[in-house]
Amino acid sequence: MNNTFKPKSKTVQNVTKNQQLVVLMGSTIIIGIIVGLSSLFLGIFLEYVEHLFLDYRETASQPAPIGSSSFRRLLSVFIGSILAAIIWWLLRTKATATVSVKKALIGKKMPLWQTAIHVMTQIFYVGTGGSVGRELAPREAGAMLAQKVESLSNAMHIPQLSADDRKLLIAAAAGAGFAGIYIAPITGMFFSVEILLKKMTLRTITVSLTMSTIAMFIGAITKGFNPYYLVGDAKFSILSMVMVVVIAPFCGVAGAWFRKLCQWAEKGQERGNNILWQLPIMGLMTGLVATFFPQIMGNGRSLAQLVINSTGIWTISLLIIGALLKIVVTVLTIRSGASGGTLTPAIAIGSVLGAFLGMILFLFVPSISIWEAAILGACTLLAASQQAPLMALFMIFEICHLDYAMLLPLSFGVLISTIVSKRILTK
Repeated sequence: MNNTFKPKSKTVQNVTKNQQLVVLMGSTIIIGIIVGLSSLFLGIFLEYVEHLFLDYRETASQPAPIGSSSFRRLLSVFIGSILAAIIWWLLRTKATATVSVKKALIGKKMPLWQTAIHVMTQIFYVGTGGSVGRELAPREAGAMLAQKVESLSNAMHIPQLSADDRKLLIAAAAGAGFAGIYIAPITGMFFSVEILLKKMTLRTITVSLTMSTIAMFIGAITKGFNPYYLVGDAKFSILSMVMVVVIAPFCGVAGAWFRKLCQWAEKGQERGNNILWQLPIMGLMTGLVATFFPQIMGNGRSLAQLVINSTGIWTISLLIIGALLKIVVTVLTIRSGASGGTLTPAIAIGSVLGAFLGMILFLFVPSISIWEAAILGACTLLAASQQAPLMALFMIFEICHLDYAMLLPLSFGVLISTIVSKRILTK
């Protein structure tokens, strides 16, 4: 009897695994579509807020609201900070607490309406000029939507997935949210498997990349497949390795300290009544700086694009001050209670540092390209600050539409900056 029973049990087990694989594949496609639509909506909402408050449409060629009056820039981010402070205060003191993506991965449920309002407030604040990254919002929206799809499938009595597969879908959805906003599917995949899951297998890569690709196609309906940053068309040469050896260690150190500052800000983030005055003060500070330096506003895209386009040593030297202001304003904005990402601010800071060091090298090696130095700085500081070399490398490739010839120097630079930053962060 035992011999006849065992094959039957094995057959049932195989059927269950096959069903789970079908459910996983179906969930990947469905969640990818839903998250893509979410990212599409958030992108449209951001454009609406920018038009309403600053009367401009953000593009790669015009990433800063330089056409808006100084007073309008000041008023926009100040009013935005007041409204955002009130909403976040209500969410954190009067409603069910929001849940982060990392907590969602260990099983905590993300409340629907609180998360939706929290996500839209982040986009709203960035749209008015708040100095934080916009990439956290679509990631949180993606993770929350993945949980809701899972709950719906359970209510419909669809075969349940394993705990690992449920975690995989949430992480993949977070990466897909990023891919839908920045039109960067490989980056979304690496964000899922390198940062969130810290597990690279055929299964995790396939699910994450498929979901990010679907979200990317939907997000591109309004954005198109255009680069996020406009760079030159020159190719890295052997002289680029000279820049790597000089720039990467500096950016590794700077990236490590930027990570420490952001962790300090997030750990001590204001979540009580003080947000009602601290965040508006930071909005006012941002607005005052924006009256003469509009590139301080938003997620850092405009600062990075400005330095990529710059060639004069005095201009780039002045932008060092701009980068320092960006660090101070971004860190204190998060500390004061704002939620937002740090990826694009890191790119902005790294591009300025890279261009500055490149300009110094240019005095000795005139054939060096400054925009290449800026891109190298952006990539290496991003890798150091996020401790995610693959995600940083492919993010820069995807959002800049770089030539494959840049793979070697950028990879070498990311390796150096990651090693340097790890030594600092582990002390």
